[in-house]
Amino acid sequence: MRLVVVSAGLGVPSSTRLLGDRLAAAVVGRDASVEVEVVELRDLAVEIAHHFTNGFPGRKLAAALDAVAGADGLVVVTPVFSASYSGLFKSFFDVLERDALAGKPVLIAATGGSARHSLVLEHAMRPLFAYLRAVVMPTGVYAASEDWGAEGLAGRIERAASELAGSMAVAVPVEPEGSVVVPFAERLAALQG
Repeated sequence: MRLVVVSAGLGVPSSTRLLGDRLAAAVVGRDASVEVEVVELRDLAVEIAHHFTNGFPGRKLAAALDAVAGADGLVVVTPVFSASYSGLFKSFFDVLERDALAGKPVLIAATGGSARHSLVLEHAMRPLFAYLRAVVMPTGVYAASEDWGAEGLAGRIERAASELAGSMAVAVPVEPEGSVVVPFAERLAALQG
């Protein structure tokens, strides 16, 4: 199985990337067969902007979009800017194919300087991925500056990783709109068969 981490962190080192890495490691800890790929949006910023102006992804952006579309599960992590996800984060998902995330398990996570921004998971990220028809895990992970090294963060990471690993194991792809739909019972029987 393939897990893709999409990190919108801007700094080096980045607490956003660190949170993504910790979440991915926790998923791999539950299923060692999971292969992890990281997409650093910082490195794709220019190609994302060019895609908006010319309608075509550059080579690196095309590879990142393919990785996300082909993943069995995603960990998406953004820093909080102006009480929401970053513009770079949103822009990446704006250029993704319309049905690329349909039925795909997604673990949402964010980092910020203060615990006051933790609702970004619920008021911005969860609606975005619901609109993209992804299956958003019940547990999202927010890490404020004071959370690093604190007791509660590790537990939230483990709970969220457990949900994602379990969902990746049983995920059934959603067909694009207009295609023939195979009933869930038939798909499940084929998987078990």
